[in-house]
Amino acid sequence: MNTSVLLLFLVFLTYSNALKEEDCEVCAKFLGKFKKTLEAEGIEKEPQIKAKLQEVCRTAVGKENKFCYYIGGTDDAATRVLGEVSKPMSNYYPIVKICEKLQKKIPGVCDLKYEKQIDWSSVDINKMRVKQLKKILGDWNEECRGCLEKQDFIDRINELKPKYVREEL
Repeated sequence: MNTSVLLLFLVFLTYSNALKEEDCEVCAKFLGKFKKTLEAEGIEKEPQIKAKLQEVCRTAVGKENKFCYYIGGTDDAATRVLGEVSKPMSNYYPIVKICEKLQKKIPGVCDLKYEKQIDWSSVDINKMRVKQLKKILGDWNEECRGCLEKQDFIDRINELKPKYVREEL
C-alpha cells in the first residue's frame, strides 16, 4: 500500500513540474508555427530542419527574433544551440518538451512573452499617447515620415489599419 501511494505521489510530482505551453509562450508558439511549416514542406531530416530554422529566424521580428537570438538562429547570436531544436524535431518530440529542454540550457528563454494585443473594437486611438501610436506603427514595421502632430500619427494608423487589423464580425 505504501509503495503505490509513493509511486502515485512521484507521478503527480512529475506532471505538476512539467512545463505548460503558456509557461514558455514564445518558444511554444514559434516552434508550433515552425513545425507546421516543416510539415507543409515535407522537411523531416535534422540538417534540413536546422537550415529551415535559420531561414525562418532571418525574417522573425519582435519576441520571436529574440527567441531566435537565444537559440543561435540569428547571424548576430553569440551561441549556436540550433541542434537542441532541430534534433528533437526530427525525432518528433512534443514542442513543450523541446521548450523544457531549452529552458534548462538557456536561462531566460521561457521568460519571453508576447505583448498584449490591442482590442481594436474597443480602443480609442485618439486617447492614446504619441509614444503608444509610434509603438503601433513600429510593431507593423511602418513609419510616419513627416509626422509632427499627434493627429498625423492617428491618420497614418487609420490609413494602415485595414492592412494590419482584421475586424471580426
